[in-house]
Amino acid sequence: MATQPQIHGDVDERYGRVADTFRDNFTSRGEVGAAVTLYVRGRKVVDLYGGLADTRTGRPWTAYTPAVVFSCTKGILAICAYLLAQQGRLDLDAPVTRYWPEFGQHGKADIPVRQLLTHQAGLPALDRPLTLDEVLAWDPVIAAIEAQTPLWQPGTEHSYHSMTYGWLVGEVIHRVTGQLPGAYFNDTLARPLELRTWLGLPASERDTVAWELAPLSDADPFVDPVAERGITMGGAFAFPADADGLVSFNDPAIQAAGIPGAGAVSTADGLARLYAACVSDLRGGPLLRRASVDDAVVVRSQGQQRHGPPDTGQRWGSGFLLHSPPARPLLGERSFGHDGAGGNLAFADADHEVGFGYVVNQMYGAGDERANRLTAAVRACLDA
Repeated sequence: MATQPQIHGDVDERYGRVADTFRDNFTSRGEVGAAVTLYVRGRKVVDLYGGLADTRTGRPWTAYTPAVVFSCTKGILAICAYLLAQQGRLDLDAPVTRYWPEFGQHGKADIPVRQLLTHQAGLPALDRPLTLDEVLAWDPVIAAIEAQTPLWQPGTEHSYHSMTYGWLVGEVIHRVTGQLPGAYFNDTLARPLELRTWLGLPASERDTVAWELAPLSDADPFVDPVAERGITMGGAFAFPADADGLVSFNDPAIQAAGIPGAGAVSTADGLARLYAACVSDLRGGPLLRRASVDDAVVVRSQGQQRHGPPDTGQRWGSGFLLHSPPARPLLGERSFGHDGAGGNLAFADADHEVGFGYVVNQMYGAGDERANRLTAAVRACLDA
């Protein structure tokens, strides 16, 4: 039996089942270091952490330990897009070219902003080879997107835009606000809500970040050249890990650049508090209006991807992963959020006014049920 690390933090007695499940992930699911936070109706009812943040040094996970949350980043960008839409600065159904004229080259003139969010734009990978330095510099990726021809007729099919999503949505935010998405998120959400969440990690926080461990199982039992080119940005970096088992996003340069579709760094509390603020009264009422939530939870794409693994039932809204049993059940039809490579998960549920965040450093691939077990525990506690 695995050694049980000490679990720290607080949990309301009504949510003891979440604590039991979190503890069991260490003893029976190979958890190394992790944290889980739950807000319900604006009140933090679960805030737990434990294990090692860095197995190389024995550094323990603390209440302040952030981790790379991979595609949970996509949900952060989607929240930013909805806030801009509420302000009348962004129309999700307008052509991208209204905000980014150069995007319209090579058959992209009629693509609406929404299709960038729904993985339907036909741009999951780029033909132009890119180096890591170019990927970290922003502008070379934007130029490559402008020069790219869609891989299918936009709007007719979908494939997960694993990395390009970040620059596609991020550049729209950039054109609308004049700020790169990391700076806009920091000024608009992270700083006012006092989140330990960054898209572009400051040097002062570098030594606090958890060290990511390579997946314990194969990430996906399929090989698709387009999907592989998309997730590595044409080979600019190995993903998730190189041949020696080093997770690429441990690289300080990648963390500092804030890869916009996968590079956010956050505590569990940062993600949970962000989503809680979307649907409950943390600071003067919910950030997202009811109409925005109604729009966010509409299923926009589902079923077999053009380039991707066999269909697992995942359903996508506009920038958000939605309640998708059995692969990724959340709380219900009013849940929206995003998971991230290796096991991370964050979401809101408007009916229960919930914000949930779970971050890990032991990555898994196929068969990982840690987050689903925690979500099931939350659901059971709410039902009780």
